[in-house]
Amino acid sequence: SSSRLMRSSIGPEGLHEHLKLLADTFHREIIIPIRQLDKPVIASIDGVVAGGGSSLALACDLRVASDSARFLIACANIGATADGGSTYLLPRLIGTARAMEFYVSDQPIGVQRALDLGLLNQVFPTAELERSTLEFAARLAQGPTVAYGRVKALFDSSWDATLTGQMNTETEYISNITMTADFQEGIKAFAEKRSPRFQGR
Repeated sequence: SSSRLMRSSIGPEGLHEHLKLLADTFHREIIIPIRQLDKPVIASIDGVVAGGGSSLALACDLRVASDSARFLIACANIGATADGGSTYLLPRLIGTARAMEFYVSDQPIGVQRALDLGLLNQVFPTAELERSTLEFAARLAQGPTVAYGRVKALFDSSWDATLTGQMNTETEYISNITMTADFQEGIKAFAEKRSPRFQGR
């Protein structure tokens, strides 16, 4: 934690190497695998989420929170830059001007503001957060999970693509999805005017 680092007797060079290793490990072993996972990841947030916790929440595909949650970048107050992919993810979620304001103000924001900015998908009363998150996850798990994972990959690839390139990738993905059992079940259920029973295959 930053408070532990400030109390540490590590000199500037040792601190430089220590933080470099921490950031690199956090990025490679946590943030990138979340983004590369072929299914949506839900962040369930209760209390204050700050620093690396903010980055972790941003790396997730969906974010739900208790009505008592607060968000804080927590870098500017110690003269640090942001990490954990937050400089990539936050501007894409809320725009560069709001992302910069969030960083330089270094003040916590409440759930209503986070919801208004698009940082959150849903807010639940604190006592209902765990149950509501599990219900939300269960609904997703009953859906066409292969398609969810591929749409996640499409969203991520779109950040580096041209419109034409992205549409070519969409053509490839939508033609390949026809080979899945879920797509075939979805088409059959539509024709039979019933709810589909997806199996994640």
